[in-house]
Amino acid sequence: MNKNEPRKVTKEDGTVMHIWEGKLHNWEGPSVIHPDGKKEFYLHGIQLTEKDWKLRRKERESLPWYKKSGMNARF
Repeated sequence: MNKNEPRKVTKEDGTVMHIWEGKLHNWEGPSVIHPDGKKEFYLHGIQLTEKDWKLRRKERESLPWYKKSGMNARF
């Protein structure tokens, strides 16, 4: 399997991990889910709080800075 492809790994203890490019990463939800229900959020291998993860995900889904309505130039 190519390490650039996202993959879901389930360990023997039931822990589920989402890995992309060799790092914990998941835009769709927690990157690590433990059997006891504890969730950990990572983007590009950097651990985030759930609040920070949601903020970064929201920013990802918005328009790029150069397409925002305030950037329309009139000549």
